[in-house]
Amino acid sequence: MKRLKSAAELDEWRRSLQSAARDDRPLIVVAGGTCGITRGSDKVLAAFEKEIETDGLSHKVRLKSTGCQGFCEVEPVVVVQPRGIMYQKVNADDVHEIIHQTALDGKIVDRLLYKDPVSGETTVSASDNPFYRKQMRNVLGGNSLIDPHSIEDYIAIGGYSALAKVFSQMKPDNVIEEIKKSGLRGRGGGGFPTGRKWEFCRNAKGSPKYVVCNADEGDPGAYMDRSLLEGNPHSIIEGMLIGAFAIGGNEGYVYVRAEYPLAVENLEIALRQAREAGLLGKNILGSGFDFDIQVSRGGGSFVCGEETALMASIEGKRGEPRPRPPFPAIKGLWRKPTILNNVETWANVPLIINRGADWFASIGTEKSKGTKVFSLVGKIRNTGLVEVPMGITLREIIYDIGGGIPDGKKFKAVQTGGPSGGCIPESLLDLPVDYDRLAEVGSIMGSGGMIVMDEKTCVVDVARYFTKFMSEESCGQCTPCREGIDRMHEILANITEGRGREEDLELLDELAEVIKETSLCALGGTAPNPVLSTMKYFRDEYETHIRNKKCPAGVCRALITYSIDPEKCTGCHVCAAECPTGAAAGEKKKPHEIDPEKCIKCGICYEGCKFDAIVVS
Repeated sequence: MKRLKSAAELDEWRRSLQSAARDDRPLIVVAGGTCGITRGSDKVLAAFEKEIETDGLSHKVRLKSTGCQGFCEVEPVVVVQPRGIMYQKVNADDVHEIIHQTALDGKIVDRLLYKDPVSGETTVSASDNPFYRKQMRNVLGGNSLIDPHSIEDYIAIGGYSALAKVFSQMKPDNVIEEIKKSGLRGRGGGGFPTGRKWEFCRNAKGSPKYVVCNADEGDPGAYMDRSLLEGNPHSIIEGMLIGAFAIGGNEGYVYVRAEYPLAVENLEIALRQAREAGLLGKNILGSGFDFDIQVSRGGGSFVCGEETALMASIEGKRGEPRPRPPFPAIKGLWRKPTILNNVETWANVPLIINRGADWFASIGTEKSKGTKVFSLVGKIRNTGLVEVPMGITLREIIYDIGGGIPDGKKFKAVQTGGPSGGCIPESLLDLPVDYDRLAEVGSIMGSGGMIVMDEKTCVVDVARYFTKFMSEESCGQCTPCREGIDRMHEILANITEGRGREEDLELLDELAEVIKETSLCALGGTAPNPVLSTMKYFRDEYETHIRNKKCPAGVCRALITYSIDPEKCTGCHVCAAECPTGAAAGEKKKPHEIDPEKCIKCGICYEGCKFDAIVVS
């Protein structure tokens, strides 16, 4: 690979790559993120490679593997360009048809097209697909265009042009002003204005100055950062380069979860390629600016998502938060000025420099600019990664993009912001999604997790689960977090097990406020959100657990009983055959019964009954 010595050489290379890309051969794109590989996209890719090689078709068709394209529910996904024909749930047996019928003959394989489960509408391309219609895929857009192992692909679509612009046309103060003007806020949870953070760091005394990317994505159900690192790692590298230039930093770190092997692999390949091309290291593009990035793997501690704990971990210490101030922009890594932003924030930076602050600020709301990536999971038809403009409503995300609730169930709540986020009820579905509006209703933006719950979800049990998670992940330094969250979990466990008392609700309120106000870091400060929000919007459910010793959702084992409706039971004997304790019994073709003394409430009979004869009460 040629080492670039100037911005002019970068532009020349880009033009040659774009010229080479003008190829009339059809292009078959296989989405190859972790979600796709889990469902067999690697086998599909291998089948394409074998078929093309065996049939000698390389002169007629091209093949590319990209990162996740977002619609994880229908993986493996294959797109045939230039028509943009999108096939879903592809397996190796479909490869021959896709090559010969679609890529070579232009015919569509109808059975592989996406069919909307609600409207029955069949869509040919991603642009027509309801999952994508209301999205604005600015940050995620590159995932569908580039092979993450190819720096050439990234450069061909304009990669590193923002860096070249910064070197040739801007001074560090100009860069900071552009980021401030854009209104970009940190996408990692707190939503602090990115430009102001950079300005504090640039003006701080001391050197060296460090640039850190927080890729320690620990929220259950969240995988936005993983997808970006897997699919478009150069966008993060370019963003960090621009940030380093702005503050005068020469050393960077990406702190990434060790549980993300593909993200780590693709990032390390991208870093090596950037060094070989002269885009990292000494005298980058002949600018006189030096900067390099190291990868630091996290050890799986949730609290290391907190910036000061993360930096302690990079330093080789135990990952524990420290009191602030001083803030990291003044005294961060090794007590030197440091800017720390998350993956999505860094990926936005090249877009802002290339397209302008006014473009970015035109998207979103008054105080929350741009787009936001969410992982949409839970009781939802269309799970996946969605990128939407700030200000879109929860209803639009859940119903228009997500396709609503499956199996005829009713929507109950959506939790935003991960384990320290709040649960938002149906009455607030028309709430615009931005930092301030979510905070107003008792939740947070967080890094972008969005878990949808249906009527069969017990919110008391949800609060119990997340307080247990936060209790186990607490670093234990401060008493409010260490002891307070544990006490909250103990009270919630008692309520779900039939030992709840009326005074427990008042005690939970009191504990929550103390923990929020007195905890050392944001983990403790936000940990009570699931409890406070569920008590605010679903207090009747808590009261039913306590007063009636019943779980309305039929989830809390200690508070439910299983029985058989004799009017619906056909005597098929499936429940009796599957029951591990022999509690379900009866003669074939006659109504069965469940012995409550033997029943362990495992739910196997409920899941296996095809006639809805099992009653949970």
